[in-house]
Order: sequence, then structure tokens, then C-alpha cells
Amino acid sequence: MQTSDAERRVVEKQLGRPPRAFARVVVRCPFGRPAVTEQSPYDDSGQPFPTTYYVTCRHLVAAISRLEAAGGVERWSERAQREPELAESLSRATEEQRRVRAELARGRTGSDQGASLELGIGGSRNPEQLKCLHAHVAFALARPGYLLGERIAAEIVPLWPERCCMKGPDASL
Repeated sequence: MQTSDAERRVVEKQLGRPPRAFARVVVRCPFGRPAVTEQSPYDDSGQPFPTTYYVTCRHLVAAISRLEAAGGVERWSERAQREPELAESLSRATEEQRRVRAELARGRTGSDQGASLELGIGGSRNPEQLKCLHAHVAFALARPGYLLGERIAAEIVPLWPERCCMKGPDASL
């Protein structure tokens, strides 16, 4: 499924820059706007883009940034190592991430000769040490059933704002 030019423009407005390695919108907010996108493992120049699912919703980006600023990466990394259920969830999601990236690459290996296809969620070389909560929440929203990402997302209250966080004529699809 290809994303329209209008959707690409909305994502660009959300990010404040053109999206890199953008493939398509995979999750929408309750207002119909892009919330999570799927990225190609390589951009147009062949450079690796290790984040498969990317949060674009401004509300979610800000909320997850607050979790990270409050020590969330360290706290959730520790929980994932300490709690077997979360560790198993992370392990399964990491394998799923690698499988999805290989499928999205469609045989391309880019400038890294395919090395980045083996990275964990958010491009982590050591999946047990979380790197970016945004990537874990994006993965959980795009691929329901990822318990660790769902637990991180549960800390975002409310998950969705009462009103759309995008304004203006350029925000419409």
C-alpha cells in the first residue's frame, strides 16, 4: 500500500522536515491524521534507516519525549531485563523487527551491506538496552501484541489528545 502525496505532506508538516526513507502511514490518530509511519530500511541514497516504525503525531512525540527525559529509557531497560514477561516480549519483537526489515528491504542491502537489517527496535545493537522509547511505542502501535511497547505506551495519559494536535489548512488530507 503506497502513501499519497497528501499524506507525505502531512507527515512533513508533523516532522518539520521531509521524511527520510518514508514508505507509508501504518497508524492513524482518532482524527485521521498519520500517527506512525513505516520506513524503508534504506533511504534513496542507500543509507541505512534503522527505525522501521516512526512516531509522527506531535502529541505522542512530546509525551514520549517527556517519558525519556524522566529516565524512561533506563527504567524500561531495567524492567525488560528484570521481568521475564517483558524480556520475552522484547525478544519476540526484536526477531519480528528483523524479519520485517528483511521483507521491506526486498533484497537490497544499502551502503552497510545489510548489517543494519540485524539491528533491534530503534536501531539498537544491544536489544536488551533500549535506545529510544519512541521506536518501541511506534512498534507496539503498528504491530499490536508487543507487551513491552504497550506498557510504555500505557504511561501516556491520555494516549490521544481530546483535539487534533495539527492545525491549519496544510494539515488536511
